[in-house]
Amino acid sequence: MYNELMTKILYRAHAVQRMFEREIPAAKVRKALESADVIEDYSSEMPEPSRLMLGLQGRRPFHIVTSENPQADEITVVTVYLPDADKWKKDFRSRK
Repeated sequence: MYNELMTKILYRAHAVQRMFEREIPAAKVRKALESADVIEDYSSEMPEPSRLMLGLQGRRPFHIVTSENPQADEITVVTVYLPDADKWKKDFRSRK
């Protein structure tokens, strides 16, 4: 999870493209990372643990997939997407 000690945030090109397409600014992504609203935790994944997180832009929810490298104090934003209402419950935190 993002915290004061882990300040370096990297964005994969795919994530930047999706953020642009969906009009989600980096400031909103950073705010979501700071709030650490984790939906799913894949901390046992290798080579780096990853998480699915919930962010909000106004009332519009978005999901962020991150991978973490604690040794380098880095979080990589893998992708950012708008959750599909057909696949997620109303809170966008639980799958249907």
